[in-house]
Amino acid sequence: MSDLLDEQKRYYAERAPEYDDWWYRRGRYELEPDALAHWQADVAEAEAALDAFAPRGRVLELAAGTGIWTRRLVRLADHVVAVDANAETLARNTPEAEFVQADVFGWDAAGAFDVVFFSFWLSHVPEARFDEFWSTVRAALVPGGRVFLVDSGAGDTAHTGTDSSGEGETRTLADGRSFRIVKRRWAPDELAQRVRPLGFKLELRDTANGHVLYGGGSAS
Repeated sequence: MSDLLDEQKRYYAERAPEYDDWWYRRGRYELEPDALAHWQADVAEAEAALDAFAPRGRVLELAAGTGIWTRRLVRLADHVVAVDANAETLARNTPEAEFVQADVFGWDAAGAFDVVFFSFWLSHVPEARFDEFWSTVRAALVPGGRVFLVDSGAGDTAHTGTDSSGEGETRTLADGRSFRIVKRRWAPDELAQRVRPLGFKLELRDTANGHVLYGGGSAS
């Protein structure tokens, strides 16, 4: 499993220049007009839900990547600490956040946060590290702290060139190089039930067109 996680880290470092193309559906990720409208509607739904959740105070963003969601968080929170394993992705993030380059699986928060946020990350956490990851989240929160997550919907097929098998998935970069990563797509109720014994009460749902899973709640 450590080899797969190392390969996943390398993949996202190498993918940094094209990650935003995937998000905005540009270039090789371009969609037909109807499919693009469905994707954009789902993104807008998740963004509106985060705004309504109102992540105030000190916010910790785990696996912040190129900053697509960081840019939204800094407009809502008093202070954002953005953690990512790769310098390549953080270099493309917004300078309005405080950056920490660290592997989430081997890092502990130095302070107490009101909200922990992560997007398109939980699906990359293998079962063997799942409980450990949520312990990290819990340790980072103040009493009564909250969590909000965004991720791939269980029925999402928007990725280009995927080949699923168990917890792993093959991804190919624009230059043709292939990498294996962890990819686990959760149904909302399944995920909510899975984290409840770990001390989290989350309300989760899929977007109208099924591309995105989102929601939040508190540590109990």
